Amino acid sequence: MNAETHAAAALLVACPQCHSLVRVPEARMAEHPKCPRCKSPVLAGEPVALDRTSFAAHVERATLPVLVDFWAPWCGPCRMMAPVLDRTAAQRAAGLRVAKVNTEEQQELAARFGIRSIPTLILFRHGRELARQAGAVDASSLSHWLDRALR
Repeated sequence: MNAETHAAAALLVACPQCHSLVRVPEARMAEHPKCPRCKSPVLAGEPVALDRTSFAAHVERATLPVLVDFWAPWCGPCRMMAPVLDRTAAQRAAGLRVAKVNTEEQQELAARFGIRSIPTLILFRHGRELARQAGAVDASSLSHWLDRALR
């Protein structure tokens, strides 16, 4: 395998702890890779809280698809979505990052993406928006929505 093919067969994944970009071969995504900088698991299977700086690493520079939940602590439907997103993060850890943006704390990000209601889920790949879903959804609906959007 030449270097170009090898590079194409790897994903850039942002570490959930230090937010460094880590190159992980696609064939090794399920092997629990660790960050060479901080030694944390890169694919921990838990939602990652993002701010403006970490958003850039996880969504704009990383190549692993990212499902971002724009939410607020006072929002009842947002709190109802939390366990669904936790399960999704655990079940899809090797192929999808689940992240959360608190719109109360990150108003600039919420404005940048035109968040008008919460929860709003946006699926990104290579820094581009693939799909958007406003409102709370159950686990089955979320799974079907992700499967369609990631095709």
